[in-house]
Amino acid sequence: MATDIKCPNCGHRFPMEEAVSEEFKNDLREKMLEYKRQRDDEFIRKEAELQRQAKDRETLLTRQAQEKEADLQRQAKEREALLTRQVQEEREQLRRTVAADYENQLQLLQHANREGEEKLKEARRKEMEYLQKEQDLTTKEQELELTLQRRLLEERTALTEKIRKEELDKVALKETEHQLRVRELEKQLEDQKKLAEEMKRKAEQGSTQLQGEIQELALEEMLRTAFPFDLVEEVGKGIRGADCIQTVRNSFGQVCGKIIYESKRTKEFSKDWPEKLKADMRHLSADLAILVTQTMPRDMDRFGERDGVWICTFSEVGALAHVLRDGLLKVYNASRSQENQGEKMVMLYRYLTSNEFAEQWKAIREGFASMRQSIQRERDAMEKLWKAREKQLEKVLLNAAHIKGSIEGIAGSDSVDLRLTDEEDEASDLLLN
Repeated sequence: MATDIKCPNCGHRFPMEEAVSEEFKNDLREKMLEYKRQRDDEFIRKEAELQRQAKDRETLLTRQAQEKEADLQRQAKEREALLTRQVQEEREQLRRTVAADYENQLQLLQHANREGEEKLKEARRKEMEYLQKEQDLTTKEQELELTLQRRLLEERTALTEKIRKEELDKVALKETEHQLRVRELEKQLEDQKKLAEEMKRKAEQGSTQLQGEIQELALEEMLRTAFPFDLVEEVGKGIRGADCIQTVRNSFGQVCGKIIYESKRTKEFSKDWPEKLKADMRHLSADLAILVTQTMPRDMDRFGERDGVWICTFSEVGALAHVLRDGLLKVYNASRSQENQGEKMVMLYRYLTSNEFAEQWKAIREGFASMRQSIQRERDAMEKLWKAREKQLEKVLLNAAHIKGSIEGIAGSDSVDLRLTDEEDEASDLLLN
């Protein structure tokens, strides 16, 4: 049972449980706010600690990099100092050797003076031999330098020629493919020209009617050869209609349209021909009509359309037939694609979710993976070859640097210039490091 409490100020009575509950809620709310503040302070403190640790880690990495760089510079300086000291020691040893030789020679000359004129001549002869040997040594050094430079030039030329040959082989392969394609097109063009010339030669041998029949036969033969899927029919003499009917069919044998041809080989063009061909086109329910004539209209210098009929010469009918037939196929495919779209979507969905499509796509994926692995193997082989060539070049440069150091230690750095290229000093520093 609830216990009522009376307010001493206003005299209002209310249950004691409500007062306690409200006080408890306020207390709980304050604790929750305090806990949230503590969590926020803890999050801020941890974030600051993480930032400090990241900054310390970055500082440590920077210091390590600086120490490593300083260590490398110190090692380079030590190597340079060691090399300089060795060169100086070799020069000093050579100087002492030359001084000792000069002393011995001086003593021999003095002894020769004491012994007489014959000994003096012998000493002069020995001096000449010494000078001759020195000259021979200089000549051998020059020959050695020339041989080394010639060998390095041959190696560099051979490497350049090999790389150029590989590039030329690639270009030659592409050029060969292009030339084959051009020759194929030239052969097709030449065949068309020969066919036209043969038609012209045969047409000139007979009467006008015979020439027209020959052109009709050549037209039919050309259409059958160019379009093996289509049905090319000849219209007999005395039958109303065009000279030739081409029923256009796609690769599945479906009829996509009809083109009729009228062949004329006269010296004058008649204005009635297009109207007659249009009437034949309506009678045969054809889609297109082509008038092949030897003499074009006076206001037409090339093929074109007039009153719904295409007019062209025999040399232009092949290209025109290709273009018009392709247009009929595209129109037919567009109209077919609009039919039964719902059923086609269902069939397409079933095909895409079928095991057949999955297996075919798996085969494509395996072929792609095989091609990529093959390309990677070729790349690895080429990189291995390049690396081997780099090692060979480094070996040549290192041996050249050793020979240069030995010769400069004997003859001095100012007497003979043994640099292979202008960039040799940089290459030598890289090898030493």
